[in-house]
Amino acid sequence: MLTPEPPENVVPTVGPRMHIIETYFECCGFDHTLLQGGTSVYLWNLSRAFAARGHRVSIVTPAHGRLDDLRPRYYVEDLPYEDAYTLPLALDPRVWRGFPAETGIELRTTAHRIRLDGVDLYFLSNDYLDRLPTTFYPPYSAKGRDLVFFKPLVFQADSVRFLRAWFGEERALVHAHEPYYHYLLPAALRDDAMKLVVSTVQSNMPIAKKVYGPEVRRLFELLDVKVELPVAGEGGEGAYPAAVLQYQQLTHLHYAYPPDHVALYELTAEHSDLIDFLSPGQLDFYASFRDTPFAALFERLPMADVVRRNAHKMFVGGCAISDEWLAMDPAEVDRGDVLGGLGLDPALPTFFHNARYAVHHKGQVELVRAVDRVLSEGLAANFVLRCIAGEGIDDPYFHEVARRHAGRLHLEWERVDERRVFAYAASSDFCVFPSKFEMDTFLIAQGEAMVCGAVPIATAQEGMAHFRHADGPSTGTGFAVNRSFAEGDELLTSALADRFREAVALWSQEPDRCRELSERASAVAREFTWERCADLHLAAFGRLWRGEPAEPPVQLALRHGWFEQLRDVESAAVTEAAVAHGAVDVYERHAPLNADAARRIFAAAWQRADFAACERVLERGPGGAVGRRDVDRLRGRCRAGDDGRIVYRLPHAERVELVIPSEPGADGRALPRVELLERTGPGEFRGPAPERPGDARLLLTLASGRVTWDEVRRG
Repeated sequence: MLTPEPPENVVPTVGPRMHIIETYFECCGFDHTLLQGGTSVYLWNLSRAFAARGHRVSIVTPAHGRLDDLRPRYYVEDLPYEDAYTLPLALDPRVWRGFPAETGIELRTTAHRIRLDGVDLYFLSNDYLDRLPTTFYPPYSAKGRDLVFFKPLVFQADSVRFLRAWFGEERALVHAHEPYYHYLLPAALRDDAMKLVVSTVQSNMPIAKKVYGPEVRRLFELLDVKVELPVAGEGGEGAYPAAVLQYQQLTHLHYAYPPDHVALYELTAEHSDLIDFLSPGQLDFYASFRDTPFAALFERLPMADVVRRNAHKMFVGGCAISDEWLAMDPAEVDRGDVLGGLGLDPALPTFFHNARYAVHHKGQVELVRAVDRVLSEGLAANFVLRCIAGEGIDDPYFHEVARRHAGRLHLEWERVDERRVFAYAASSDFCVFPSKFEMDTFLIAQGEAMVCGAVPIATAQEGMAHFRHADGPSTGTGFAVNRSFAEGDELLTSALADRFREAVALWSQEPDRCRELSERASAVAREFTWERCADLHLAAFGRLWRGEPAEPPVQLALRHGWFEQLRDVESAAVTEAAVAHGAVDVYERHAPLNADAARRIFAAAWQRADFAACERVLERGPGGAVGRRDVDRLRGRCRAGDDGRIVYRLPHAERVELVIPSEPGADGRALPRVELLERTGPGEFRGPAPERPGDARLLLTLASGRVTWDEVRRG
């Protein structure tokens, strides 16, 4: 096959010239009329940046039935490629009721190419890939009802077959995005010595998300892939308290699956050559889920071993803010016209939120409640809230609040021209992003608002830490609120209201300090360019292309307590990590567990509410190292008395909830009962005791934002 000439006017590449093949279910960021999501924009900007460095870049994506829309605007080549085959689909009978156990889809796939900005875009077309031309993605409601649900799976099989046939013996690096959309691909290309595979974790989808094993097995047979599918591990979930297991469904972090399902992240992590993340915090979060309600359970799952085993493959390729947004000048925006045109007072401090309408993911329920609270109190401020929804906002409370505070709150949900969004951001003093459940991995919208000088107020999510709103006074860009893993979270609502008050006070009383934060926010956001993103990717790609071994993940292992990986690491670093993780046995292997060390480990564990580690210190440490008062606080923290009441005392707890398991319903699903204990004083909580204390668990939210578990103990 012919190799296209490199594009003209490129920056000479440093290192080897590579052929980089980007592949994803939606790669239409080159044309706004086709655009569906942020990943598409990311891919197009990154691809152009690679091409500008002199690399050969190809993109493989479905046509989505839009070839006729593209032909009038671009030269579309109909390539000499045709692939006719039957795609076998093994259907889970628990989901696809009334369908056969296996069915086949007859496909005839063609390929089409557009060459644009030095990038070759390949569009695969067949009867299934051309369905849903306006939305691209199958609705979740199609699951169990309509085989169009398998459109992304059709693309997986088609893309593997196309890569093998069209690029054949060419050496290439295949950069695939979002494990759910490419979990077949790394294993399918594993034995191809000419292909390297990099898997990008685009969103924080539940790491243990699984798919029907027989379905995967049949597709691997079709693709002639010889891979032993992972088998559900023993212990793990089955040996864990039902209250903790059931609660995970409320965190959006983990769901239970039948034993005949396989984890798609395991398929990608084990067989990819590298694993790419959008931010350092996202990588860190995906390593252990530290300080979340899922963390302790995660450590018991086979997936934790998968992560540790493949940690050396993990790197941060980064993400960026569009060149077009960076090129616009906030000074050219007339604040008076913009805010006045919305019916707001330009003389007041203004807060701005811009995200798709996703009330739990984006923390919008708590945001609107906090806005309602402070405006009802009389706070002199404007709020511009964009909750983008094609069908409109379906929660009447949002509209009720907007009517109640007309002249102070502007609510909109329509998609608008990017310049209008820029004008909103440039006319605002603060931007608000209270995202929850660690679902945001970079959050371009926050960076865009910060580019305009809007001071951020945002959750201290790991995936958003690069914007530095949770830093200390010398480097911070704004205000942080603790992470949230609960729906309708009153702690988050109260924290947002407090930050709004602080921000208005800063704006009115310390304008110089407010201006300093604004300038710092803009400077930090402007660091995230596609050139920087390309540099990070190409550095990792280049090492892989040259066959250089990956460095051991020492710092990651220290941070997350993977002590079995810490060989030839100086003892001082290991002992400090052991203190942080309450690992008494590890400490003892590197230094004497004297009274001072015992006190340090106990104090650190107490602050994390890691009471098992506290008990290990008492068992293994020298007698008397931990004072009587601390021992009494540890062992007397919870009392479930004969009067049917619980009393729980922990000075640094902000909230204590009682989680009681329930029996599965008719659909086999079981959600726990969650009861909030009443806060009766600083660090003191009371409430009714469960009938069976051994089955219930206490969920603690600490002042630091850490969420962890404790047992109900009888006094």
